[in-house]
Amino acid sequence: MKPIEVGEVFTISDENDDEQDVEVLASITLEGAEYIAVAFAEDVQEDTEEDIDIFFLKVDSDGDLAFIESDDEFDKVSAAFDEILDGE
Repeated sequence: MKPIEVGEVFTISDENDDEQDVEVLASITLEGAEYIAVAFAEDVQEDTEEDIDIFFLKVDSDGDLAFIESDDEFDKVSAAFDEILDGE
């Protein structure tokens, strides 16, 4: 399994089964699990100064992506990515 790279663009399906292209903004390993921060590719490419919506996904051992279900897990991941993304 190849690692997911920052800057990589791929397609995910949202809760309505609509496909969206997302770009990887950052990747971290937290408590033994890998997480990525992604944003809609067209928002990133427009490169506006406005806030873009960032989503956090968990990468499982098979390399599949999953939404974070637990509020506690989301809060930990969100705080970790805030430190990374604010430092850029």
